Amino acid sequence: MSNNLAFVFSNDYLSYHFHKDHPFNHKRVQLAKELLEMSGALTNQDIIPARMATDEELALFHDYDYIDAVKRAGRGGLNEKFGQEYGLGTEDTPIFKNMHEASSFLVGGTLTAVDEVISGKRDHVLNLGGGLHHGFQRKASGFCIYNDSAVAIKYIRKKYNLRVMYIDTDAHHGDGVQWAFYDDPNVCTFSIHETGRYLFPGTGNVNERGIKEGHGYSFNLPIDAFTQDESFLHVYETAAKEIAAFFKPDVIVTQNGADAHCFDPLTHLCGTMAIYERIPSVAHELAHQYCDGKWIAIGGGGYDMWRVVPRAWAQIWNVMKNGGPARGALPVQWIKKWQEESPVELPTNWHDGIEAIPEIPRKAEITEKNEQLLKSLLKYTKPIP
Repeated sequence: MSNNLAFVFSNDYLSYHFHKDHPFNHKRVQLAKELLEMSGALTNQDIIPARMATDEELALFHDYDYIDAVKRAGRGGLNEKFGQEYGLGTEDTPIFKNMHEASSFLVGGTLTAVDEVISGKRDHVLNLGGGLHHGFQRKASGFCIYNDSAVAIKYIRKKYNLRVMYIDTDAHHGDGVQWAFYDDPNVCTFSIHETGRYLFPGTGNVNERGIKEGHGYSFNLPIDAFTQDESFLHVYETAAKEIAAFFKPDVIVTQNGADAHCFDPLTHLCGTMAIYERIPSVAHELAHQYCDGKWIAIGGGGYDMWRVVPRAWAQIWNVMKNGGPARGALPVQWIKKWQEESPVELPTNWHDGIEAIPEIPRKAEITEKNEQLLKSLLKYTKPIP
């Protein structure tokens, strides 16, 4: 339990917006923030402003020619051929006005969180605007223009020389971050995600282990489609604890995609709010066990922006502040404000009711497959000779 924490936010986050029909909508951040405010968990004193990342900071990971291409695209000055080369102007990552500036605020928010934590001002900081884990060194991918996680970890390594454990619980594999540190023994990446057999980006197999000096510091749990709470939480918690014990990090960075829920329209996992009540609690425990509390949490995916993401992301803050998730009814004020705009009936409680849990005929088979996967991963958590 800690009161030494902060919530990073800027209204500029809402300008990261591709178009009205695109599944990635950063109004999610506003919804989560207001849910916390209306429940009395978040006050103005908790909020610190995000800043824009500088070009030099972006270039800790991204190539300068790519940064320039993003700037030109946002001003309408990038032709289609060059845009495709950089992953810009695709169906997933369309060009929008001032996209460089909007993206730089998301990165700057994560860098703000890093400095607050590692300088010792705060134990934990949450930046829900971050978590864009698919961006590559010179290419946009999967709704992600700049990869704030990769930039932030490069920043931690350069400025503070700390060993970083990156935990990614998005339903999509955290490919951009994994490849950024695939040869770095001072960054341990752990991603639990839906198997790539059915889902973008198709990577994240258990045998993706790193290369050169980084071999042995990349961990993946590509769980089966339709995995439910019990199996998800068992393999996640077991693996996270074993990997942390193996690596002994100085700081933990968690990417908190909220798309493993059964309501999510883009994935095939079948979790409920139970997993989003436990995921941040595990990170909280590990941060205090190994890192003197140093924990930077960021957002990520999540495409049921009304029923799932606000509650899932708000629970990260509740765990940071109170040592555990909120329970009971959601604030009536929040429901009344947003119900008219929401195309679905908003939930009334923090926890999901039994009606949210689908019947999965293959549950026993899925659980067994995930258990075998966990055993395959755990053999890699033994000391490297």
